[in-house]
Amino acid sequence: MKNLKKNFAEISRYPSAVFGLFIIFLLVALAIFAVIKIPYSEAVRLWRGGEDVWYMNPKNVPPAWFNTFRKTKLPESFAIKGGEEGFTKTVTPSSPDTAAIDFEYAFDFNYDVYPQELMLYFTSTYQSKNPFVSIYLITPDGEEIRIGDLGISARQTFRFSQDEKLIKRLVREKRNDDPMLGLFSVPETDPPVPQKGSYKLVVNGQTFEADSDINVEFVFHGQSYGLAGTDHARRDLMVALLWGAPIALAFGLLAALATSILSMAIAAIGAWFGGWLDELIQRITEVNLVLPFLAVLIMVGTFYSTSIWTILGVTILLSIFTGAVKSYRAVFLQVKESTYIEAAKAYGASNFRIIFFYLIPRMIPLLIPTLVSAVPAYVFLEASLALLGLGDPVLPTWGKVINDAQSNGALYKGYYYWILEPAVLLMVTGLGFAMLGFALDRIFNPRLRGI
Repeated sequence: MKNLKKNFAEISRYPSAVFGLFIIFLLVALAIFAVIKIPYSEAVRLWRGGEDVWYMNPKNVPPAWFNTFRKTKLPESFAIKGGEEGFTKTVTPSSPDTAAIDFEYAFDFNYDVYPQELMLYFTSTYQSKNPFVSIYLITPDGEEIRIGDLGISARQTFRFSQDEKLIKRLVREKRNDDPMLGLFSVPETDPPVPQKGSYKLVVNGQTFEADSDINVEFVFHGQSYGLAGTDHARRDLMVALLWGAPIALAFGLLAALATSILSMAIAAIGAWFGGWLDELIQRITEVNLVLPFLAVLIMVGTFYSTSIWTILGVTILLSIFTGAVKSYRAVFLQVKESTYIEAAKAYGASNFRIIFFYLIPRMIPLLIPTLVSAVPAYVFLEASLALLGLGDPVLPTWGKVINDAQSNGALYKGYYYWILEPAVLLMVTGLGFAMLGFALDRIFNPRLRGI
């Protein structure tokens, strides 16, 4: 306990170590929050889901907070169901078998850019006679625009921009043939200018059977969404940014911990027993050093499996017999000649007791900074494989987000947020572990303390 307090006191002397610990603490907190907030099965469902999961999100839009730094404000996306606060639902029976079901929702549009799309998702219950609805949009200047009249099925979607009757009606009324421009522009302006103010959506429904009902959900696809924006598949990038943290930390920590401990143990065994065993370890190390590490991983991912557990296992296997084995061996050869080792042999300590209780503990101070510094290397390795298309197709990771952005030309199309968000998180992760690792190296390596 005293040594632990002493080490923490020593770490606090280095601002870089404190800053690095702070970053790592935030990353760990983010990882814990992601696992609790979005369970694994839900994260996979959200990331792998299709239109039915992300129907309420617009395509390729930046985060909503971008508006803080823009002169031209982007409309924010939202979705609301009839009966929820602000979206009133009124049922007025007109006979034992018929009823009028009316919906009204008022929303403010104070933006300088037009929305992507407006949609209504209808669900209804009936036996044989379909309910009928009429849709209107009341503009801030009081004008009532008829959107459409239609009989609805049990589940039906009405997209404003894809309704040909609406487009023809807007053209006939001398509005723009783009429904978004025709509905949200100041009348008779060229070029079109967004009409700001309070809009009201009105849906008048009529049922023709007892116990028949209508429900509707209004989805407004704006030009911005959430804290992280969306991608080409309407997926909320916040899911991948959150879940990328536990995946990156788990991959980096497991790989660094396993390779460091196994490399040290193998070097200690070879140095202690010597002879043919030491020679075998050294030859395996030398062969492994000339193997193309990344090429082997690419080959495994291409011909066998891109599962993150498979990649992790191969990474650990290829990283055990590296130059670290030779470095540790050189130190162990000196330590094994120490007097306390001779004393342990004299009172009958077994070979493995000497290795794991006397030799390896002497190397722990050198192991800690090496282990911490190795974590970001493995985090970047996982992201690099994902960028090459060899990431786990199931898991939402930072590397997979960058790979999707690259595949869909994010930089050429101006979707900079799509690449910058995961890239910044990767850089911050590397910075945190690197700063802590450098400080620990100064603390535990006596030759660097004065530097």
